[in-house]
Amino acid sequence: MAADGETRWTTTIIISTSLQSHETIRLLRAQQHRIRLSDSVECGSFIFPLSGTAFKLVEPENVKDESALVKQIQKFAQVHRNSFVLLDAPFNGKRQLDILSLIQQKFFGSHLRIFPVQNNSEILKGMLTIAKATSKPHVNRIRHRMTLSKTHIIERSPVWDMLKKLT
Repeated sequence: MAADGETRWTTTIIISTSLQSHETIRLLRAQQHRIRLSDSVECGSFIFPLSGTAFKLVEPENVKDESALVKQIQKFAQVHRNSFVLLDAPFNGKRQLDILSLIQQKFFGSHLRIFPVQNNSEILKGMLTIAKATSKPHVNRIRHRMTLSKTHIIERSPVWDMLKKLT
């Protein structure tokens, strides 16, 4: 059981076989998420089917051809409507900042979001937070809580009290 009384959240994640030896898979398995490795997903991808989100891990030190990277990201963004690029770099080198700038310029205004991360725990925390918040049971719970909050705010509004007195 989690500290807040809810059961621990686990989900199935489809992961590119290119990441099969990546540390994040070990961390995900340690949290008891179900991992499915696949050759048919984009290289470097994590896909959360229940939340409809997909993440592409880009490590600037492994990028040989920037134009090929842009094409890969374009294809990834076309396939996945709720997509994120996890840019794994400490951002202290010129090349890393150049790749970040290139991706930002090429995909400015698109539905692709860029998520800079510096280590495996940030990769894990970012992906799981987004995937959980957008998964069906949790998004419905969040909407319900927002509706209750909105109703509470409206009912307690001094303007609402004034309007009641006028009628």
